[in-house]
Parts: sequence; C-alpha cells; structure tokens
Amino acid sequence: MTRLRRAIDDAARTLAQAGIDSAHVDAELLAAHVAGVNRGVLRFHDPDDDFYDGYRTLVDARARRIPLQHLTATAAFGPLLLAVGPGVFIPRPETEALLEWALKQRLPQSPVIVDLCTGSGALAAALADGTPDAHVVAVEDSPEALSYARRNCAGRDVELVEADVTSPGLLSERDGTVDLLVSNPPYIPDGAELDPEVAEHDPAHALFGGPDGMRVIGPIVALAARLLRPGACVGVEHDDETAAATVALFERSGAFTDVTSRRDLARRPRFVTATRKGSG
Repeated sequence: MTRLRRAIDDAARTLAQAGIDSAHVDAELLAAHVAGVNRGVLRFHDPDDDFYDGYRTLVDARARRIPLQHLTATAAFGPLLLAVGPGVFIPRPETEALLEWALKQRLPQSPVIVDLCTGSGALAAALADGTPDAHVVAVEDSPEALSYARRNCAGRDVELVEADVTSPGLLSERDGTVDLLVSNPPYIPDGAELDPEVAEHDPAHALFGGPDGMRVIGPIVALAARLLRPGACVGVEHDDETAAATVALFERSGAFTDVTSRRDLARRPRFVTATRKGSG
C-alpha cells in the first residue's frame, strides 16, 4: 500500500469517527484538492512531503464538520463547478431534479427565465448554459450570496437583481412576460434539527422559512401568478413535509393549472410545478 493510500484510509477513519457518512469520498476529494489533481487519478499520484501537512490540516477541519465545499471553495451542481464559501447556501444535489425539469420545458425563442432566491446563482447559471438564447433574471437579497452569484454567472446572460422576493411590486416591468420561473427558497421550518455542516455554516436566512417553512413560498406563488405569461410554467422547491401545503397554495391562487408534486433523485417529494392559466 502506498503512503498516499494509507493517508487517505487514515483520513477516512477519522472522518467516519466524526460522524460523516461520506467519509471515504470526502477523504479522497480532499486529497485530490490538495494535490491539485482529479480524484480519478489519485492512485497514480506521488505527492511530496508538503502534501501531507496540508492534507492533515484539511482533514482535521472536515472532522470538525466544516463543510467539504468550504474547504475546497467549490460545489458541483449539474454540469457546473460553482464558487461557494461562508455566507452563501451550498447548492444540493436534490435541486438538480428541479433543474432537469426546467431544462425540459418548451420555451419560445429568446425566452425570459426568472430564478428567485438564486443564492450562489446555481440554477441561474445552469439554466443560462442549458438555454443559450435565454435571458435569465436572478433575484437575491443577500449581498454575500450575490458576490458568489456574480462569479458563477460571469460571462452568461444573467441579470442579477438585489431584492427581497417578498417585496410588493418586484419585477413589475416584467408582468405577464416571463416564460419560466424557478425558485429554491428558504423552506426549512424554524427549529428543525440539522447536521452541523448546515446549522453552523449555511446562512440561516437561506434555510428557514418560518414556523411551517412556507413564509417565502406563499409570496413566490403570488409573484409567479403576476410574472408568468399564460401557458408558462413555474417550479418551486419545498421541504420534504410540505408538498401538500405547496400544492394547496398553487391551487388556491386560482391562477394555475396542472399543479403537480414532483420527487427528487432520492424519490422524496421535492418541488411543485404548475402552469399559468390562459392560452400561451
């Protein structure tokens, strides 16, 4: 066994003892990060002595439940590798189901897409790449998150708007003209028990959506009804336990048809989609 493999195995044991489920994967990803190589070629790599000091420092930090993405300063989302760090919500694989649904929608030429609560800009950047002729409007009220969104959306047709998505009159100049709207808002019910990586490092403002997790989703449904053109679609992510409540909000608004609860890659209820009433 090589010295590098022993170091990775030791790191994996340390991380497992710290309660990290993905201990071995994280150990390899941290090794690849320090070595500056792809994880897939680690077995061919022979690092120098300096590597091991740097590696141990990062493993110890991960064992303290600092998020892997904060240590590498990146997060994978769909085909993208995004810049992330303290002050911005780390995009989750669960949201890739919403992205996949959005990219399948039939849109007109030069469509306008709105991404509410964009955070790091993950959905906005991925939708801009997947719909090259689209103009994406991404809304976020956190200056810290917007600093990452600017980096992640650079070179793309993404217009970043600093605003609270619950503000009356938001984007009123686009009423009835938007072709697709998506959102991954704060939706965790207040007081929910979370892993240390989330509770201590993701910004609370991007996590919690009031006592029932619906504080932001309600205004988003109303905003979607105002912004979308007839026949256009909306997709909103929600907590595992609030699929029915989210469906009910769309149905009670009276503005939507085809209201559908959809599941993520782990088959959990994850987001609701709907179509704006009227002929498109």
